[in-house]
Amino acid sequence: MTTSAPQTSLGTHDFVADPRNETILINVNGQLIRRAEAMVSVFDSGFMLGDGVWEGLRVHAGRVAFLDQHLDRLWEGAKAIFMDIGISRAEMEQRLYATIDANAMTACHIRLMVTRGLRSTPYQDPRVVVSPATIVIIAEHKDPLPSTIEKGIRLATVHVRRGHPDVQDPKLNSHSKLNCITACIQATQAGADEALMLDPHGFVATCNSTHFFIVKKNRRGVQEVWTSTGDYCLAGITRGNVIALCEDNGIPVFQKNFSLTDVYSASEAFVTGTFAGVVPVTSIDGRALTDARGPMVERLQGLYRQLIETDVAARGRP
Repeated sequence: MTTSAPQTSLGTHDFVADPRNETILINVNGQLIRRAEAMVSVFDSGFMLGDGVWEGLRVHAGRVAFLDQHLDRLWEGAKAIFMDIGISRAEMEQRLYATIDANAMTACHIRLMVTRGLRSTPYQDPRVVVSPATIVIIAEHKDPLPSTIEKGIRLATVHVRRGHPDVQDPKLNSHSKLNCITACIQATQAGADEALMLDPHGFVATCNSTHFFIVKKNRRGVQEVWTSTGDYCLAGITRGNVIALCEDNGIPVFQKNFSLTDVYSASEAFVTGTFAGVVPVTSIDGRALTDARGPMVERLQGLYRQLIETDVAARGRP
């Protein structure tokens, strides 16, 4: 007889429940459809094979934050897998805001998904695709739990690695996320909130759904921020913005190889992602770091909030 670990862990994507999400309108190929009726075909490339790319987006004050960066990554991913999105960036932006407006939202979280379209038969060859790309936009009333932002999460290192780019490039934000799902399952079964994943060489790479940073004191007593080289993780929008914030505000920041020994002796750790922003990590593999967010995390959370406010204030909309 086998037993499962207690499911008491919370991840960075846990959110405050909102009953309005039961009646949202979802954008499917330009048509707004009630949540209970929104669906795609069983012959869709995303359902059948995980063949597509996607983006997670945050809306603040009625504007999509860092939209240009997200659309750049979406189009780059589509080009990498030789997929035609089928509409222009301007049309995509119009669909995003049409979805937001139809749901009367000024703050929300969006999942934008693009798959290769319908296949004539269950087969992986893209030459059997018989329709334009499928584009789905789900906008939800969704905010991270305050306790996540303040009290942080726990990580567990898993055996599932971020692989070499010639196997499946970790930089590609594809629908195929089985390695991350497997990592997440292993971490939650261990009683943690998310998985810390290593690269093929045993160095720290990233987490299953967020990017990982540590804070280390150098020999001069100055606190430095470290993150991975980026060779084995997605080109995270929030990750890049946090690195830039450090550079712009006199915080030493390094993209480098480091091991779990460096992690366990860190003074602070945190993860970044579009949904929750900057989130403290309080323990890793049972090693306690901080009781809640430390001073560096609190500072970076404030700087990141300011950056979002600046971006959306300067952003127009169709």
